[in-house]
Amino acid sequence: MSGERTSRVTRRKFLKTNGLGLLTAGLAGCTQSWGNSEEFPSEKIEMIVPWSAGGGTDRTGRKLAELAGNEMDTSFYVTNKTGGSGSVGFNAIANAKPDGYTVGVTTVEICTISHLGIADVSPNGLKPVMQYNFDPASLTVPEKAPYDSLDGFVKYAKKNPGKIRISNSGTGAIWHLSAAGFAQQAGIDVKHAGYDGGSPATKAVLNGEVEATTASAAEVASQVKDGPLKILSVFGNERVSIFPNVPTLKEQGYDFTMGAWRGLTVPNETPDDRIKQLHDTYKSVYDSKTFESFMKQNGFGLVYRDTETFGSFMNEEHERFGNIIERLNLGN
Repeated sequence: MSGERTSRVTRRKFLKTNGLGLLTAGLAGCTQSWGNSEEFPSEKIEMIVPWSAGGGTDRTGRKLAELAGNEMDTSFYVTNKTGGSGSVGFNAIANAKPDGYTVGVTTVEICTISHLGIADVSPNGLKPVMQYNFDPASLTVPEKAPYDSLDGFVKYAKKNPGKIRISNSGTGAIWHLSAAGFAQQAGIDVKHAGYDGGSPATKAVLNGEVEATTASAAEVASQVKDGPLKILSVFGNERVSIFPNVPTLKEQGYDFTMGAWRGLTVPNETPDDRIKQLHDTYKSVYDSKTFESFMKQNGFGLVYRDTETFGSFMNEEHERFGNIIERLNLGN
């Protein structure tokens, strides 16, 4: 990274040293483009996280902000704007000034809440920058729970309908849909309890407020490794690297997968050249060994989609989750 940083500084010095010469040379078209680029950024860039501090979205967002400051001539800072299953934060992103100085750490819930009647905000209200992550849900319970396997959990739930409470990150949020979808597949009756993110949803299990959570493996990792909690299954197509001994739902006879993704968006009408600058900055972070190491050590999955592909993906997800929510009869 030090070599890359030295190279960037050298290029900046070259541009600043030779900028006047370019102007006096009469290269109007080139210098106009160069001047617009130099005007941005001229102040700090805010990254809005729609979920509470300590959860996976917050942690990955803060790491992106930290490292992005090494790639662009400004600093990045995180603001948590929580509530309404992510809708408070999503609306804050959508309604911000479209000048490139507000970036949203946007999650899969942008594709669900309009179908649920929670808020009238969807991918149409945002412009994509890039996707950087995907994490499957996990079924996590107290270590002292009266079941040691997914089969035991399902049998207990069938014998005690409505007694198991599963925490999630809010009504219509991905962990809620994951729990509801699995319960439908397993034919069990459970109750759902919403919190403002994966971290408080996990704490609810630790505090005995609920019997389980479907937050990602990454979000429960420290509590599982230290012993208070245990994971019965993950909801992805493959096992997760930090818990290679935990089987998937498919391995245990349930044809069901679901998880969370995270990406970066900006308000509509944000200029394309600024979106490109932001994309290139975050992509440099994504490609760095530092970010890769952080994500892998903490169990966060690395998945990249560029600006155009991420936009198409969000639209597809919006349609897919509309069908899922209708099938689960969760919409208003």
